[in-house]
Amino acid sequence: MKTREDKIYSFFGHLIMTILTLLAIIPILLMFISSLTDNATLLQNGYSFLPKKWSTYAYEWVFTSSSSMVIKAYGMSFILTATGVVCSLALTTCLAYGLSKKGLPGRNVLTFLVFFTMLFNGGLVPTYINYTTVFHVKDTFFGLLVPSLMMSAFNVLLMKSYFVTGVPDEILEAAYIDGANEFQTMWKIAIPLSKPIITTVAMFSGIAYWNDWNNGYIYLTKRTDLYSIQNLLNRLMQNIQALTQNANNMAQAGEGLSQIPSGTVRMAMAALGILPIMIIYPFIQKNFVKGITLGGVKG
Repeated sequence: MKTREDKIYSFFGHLIMTILTLLAIIPILLMFISSLTDNATLLQNGYSFLPKKWSTYAYEWVFTSSSSMVIKAYGMSFILTATGVVCSLALTTCLAYGLSKKGLPGRNVLTFLVFFTMLFNGGLVPTYINYTTVFHVKDTFFGLLVPSLMMSAFNVLLMKSYFVTGVPDEILEAAYIDGANEFQTMWKIAIPLSKPIITTVAMFSGIAYWNDWNNGYIYLTKRTDLYSIQNLLNRLMQNIQALTQNANNMAQAGEGLSQIPSGTVRMAMAALGILPIMIIYPFIQKNFVKGITLGGVKG
């Protein structure tokens, strides 16, 4: 039976979580509603949850003006995200598992070096020079895949901590006694027992790759056919801003600008960017299982 203190704690806990949930959902809901609002109504009355006039013209404009590019950019984003998640998980898991082994020579030094990258980096200019002159990723698919996203120090330390605390040493020792080598122990024992953290890291990595536009902006100067959906939407946004800034000096630009839903198209582009994540997330959240190794060691 719950005590009075437990009920008060539960009430305020639910209240805080409800407020935080609303703070996260309301802006997204307003964004979708604004993208379906008539552009003139939006400019006249501002953002509203109940607009006076609805319209899908913003989405029609995006797809009619560059439908083939949008579809191709979506495909590139899916390929980039899938490839990035697989590569990131492979590197992160192997490094984290190695750092979790207490007998690894120089383990503390290697862990510090990984942590050090979270505090300091080489800066944008040296990083750009290094990737373009040494690794030659400019105007290639690897320019989207490798820089800054292939492996995260935070994810490595997160997975390393899970291997240390979530995978019982007794189970690993039993595998060694049965004749398993280090790779077999990691592949057949540690990884199956680490499904929650692997799913979490995969989600972090997938969202990072899907939302990234900086790599394409920096490393793709000629190969616009490699644009992801975020890069394409960013380019369309820059084109709209350029037309807006020059509308007073260019009569044709002014006429073209009058046909562009400049306010609602921004919301439509943002909605197109996050829509796949919102669709996929409910199907992967069930894999966030807690305490999967509980009961694995008895006695």
